[in-house]
Amino acid sequence: MAPIPTVFGLLRSARLVFPLSLLLTAVLTGCGVTLYGLFNGGLGPVSVGLLALACLLALLGLLLAAFQLKRQLLKPLVTLGASVAQVSQGEPGATLPDTDTGVLSGMVRDIDSISEELMELYEDMDSRIARHTTRLAQKTASLKILYDVAATINQEENLDALLVRFLRVLKEMVNGLAVSARVVQEDGRMRLVGTIGLDDRMRREEELLPLEICSCGVPLSPGDVLCTNEARCCVRELGHTMFGPDEVELVEVPLEYHGDTLGVYRIYVKRPGVTEREDILELLETIGSHLGMAIAKQRSDQEARRLSILEERNALAHELHDSLAQTLASLRFQVRMLEDALEEDGACEVARRDLQRIRNGMDEAHTELRDLLTSFRTPVDGRGLAVALEKLVERFGAETGIATYFQQECQQVKLSSSEEMQMLRIVQEALANIRKHAGAHTVRVLLTCRGGSYQLLVEDDGVGFEGGARDGHPGEHIGLSIMEERARRLGGELKIESEPGEGTRVELYYQPKQRPRDSRPQWGA
Repeated sequence: MAPIPTVFGLLRSARLVFPLSLLLTAVLTGCGVTLYGLFNGGLGPVSVGLLALACLLALLGLLLAAFQLKRQLLKPLVTLGASVAQVSQGEPGATLPDTDTGVLSGMVRDIDSISEELMELYEDMDSRIARHTTRLAQKTASLKILYDVAATINQEENLDALLVRFLRVLKEMVNGLAVSARVVQEDGRMRLVGTIGLDDRMRREEELLPLEICSCGVPLSPGDVLCTNEARCCVRELGHTMFGPDEVELVEVPLEYHGDTLGVYRIYVKRPGVTEREDILELLETIGSHLGMAIAKQRSDQEARRLSILEERNALAHELHDSLAQTLASLRFQVRMLEDALEEDGACEVARRDLQRIRNGMDEAHTELRDLLTSFRTPVDGRGLAVALEKLVERFGAETGIATYFQQECQQVKLSSSEEMQMLRIVQEALANIRKHAGAHTVRVLLTCRGGSYQLLVEDDGVGFEGGARDGHPGEHIGLSIMEERARRLGGELKIESEPGEGTRVELYYQPKQRPRDSRPQWGA
C-alpha cells in the first residue's frame, strides 16, 4: 500500500502549486497596494495599475487551480468511481484512469492491483469450471458407452458382431488411426474378428501374430490396459513396422474374465497418445472387462447348449438301445432258430432264399442302428469339426477296410456347435452311402476354409450312378435326400456329381450368414 503523502506532496501531485502560488502572490500584492494607499492618503496611478494586475493574477490563479482540480481530481474521481462500481458488480478488468502523477495515483494503483487479483481469481475459477465441465462431459460419455456395452451384451447373440460393433466406438474414443479385435480360441490361438483402418496387408499381418507377440506393451498394473510408446514390437516377426516411419502408439485393451484373457482390442494412435489419460485408460479397462464377461457368457451358454444336446442324444440312444435294439436282437435270434428248423425239415430252396433275404435285411438294420447309436454317443466334441471328421474317417476306414484319407486346409474353424453337427452328419451320410452302395476302394474327405466360407468334399472311386436319376437303390435315394435336407437346414449348397464307373463326388458349400467382413471366396475347380 502507498505511504500517506504530505499536504505539499498532494498539492504538487495535483499540479496546484503554481496556480495557488500565483493566487497567493496576487492576494498579497493587492493587500500591499491597498495598505499603501490607506497610509498615504490615496492610490496613485501606479498603485491602481498594480492592484489591477493583482486582480488579473488572482483570476488567472483561480482559473488554473479550477482547471487542475477538474483534470487531476474531479474527472479521475468520477472515472475511478465508475470503475470501482464495475469491479464491485463482478466485472474485473474494468478500465481505470491513467493518472501516473495525479493525486489519485496511489489509490488507482491499489485498486488496479485488487482488480488484477480478482481477474486471476476469476480466470482460475473459469478454468476449474471448464475442467470440471469437461470431466463431467467425459464421465457422461463414458456412462453412455458403458450403458451401450451392457445393453448390447444383453441383446446381441453373435459374438463377432458384438466385438465388431465396438471397433468404431473405441477408435473414435481415442481418435485412433486403426483398431482391430481378436479373440482367443479353444486351442489358444488368436482369431482376428474384424478391423477398421487397416489395409489388406496389415490385416493379414495382424492375423498372423500370436497373442504373446502382440501383447508387447508394458502393463500399467496387472490386468490393466497395455501401452507402448511406439508400435514397433512386431518388427522381429514381420520385418517392418505396420505403419512405416510414423510415430504410432499402441494401446491394447485385454478382454478378461476372472483373470483369463479371452481376447484383445489393439488401437493404434498417433503420439502423444492416451498413456497419460487415466480416465480413458480406466474406461477402456472397464469396457474390456464387460466384453470379456460377454465372451465368457456366450461360451458358457454354448457349452450349456452342447451339454443339453449331448444329454438328449444319450437319452435317445439309451431309449433306442433298450427298445428297438433289443427287438432287433430278438428277431435275429428267432430268424436263426427258424433257419435251423427249416434246415432240419428240408425246406425248399425258395423258402431258404427268402429267409436269407430277411436275415440280411435284419443284419443291415442292426448295423445301421448300431451306427446310429455310435453317432449319437460320439458327436462333435470341444475340439471342433476337424478333429471330429478325422475320427469319423479313421473309424470308417477301420470298419470297412477301404483306403480312406482326410485332408484339411483350415487354420481356423469359426462355426457354432449346431453348424458343425449338421456338416458332420452330411459326411456321415455320404460315408454310409459309400459303405452300402459304392463298392469303392478309395475315399477322400477334404475340408477347406477360405475367407470365412467352408467347403466339404467327399469323393470315392466306386461304381457311381447316372447323373441325377438315383434310381439304382432305394436306400441310396433316401441317403441323398437326407443330405440335401440337412444342407437346406444348414443354409448351404449341396452338389452331387456321379457317372457310372467313375465314382461319386459330394460337395457342400457353406458361408455363415453374419460375418464381420463380406469376403466371398472363389473356389477352385
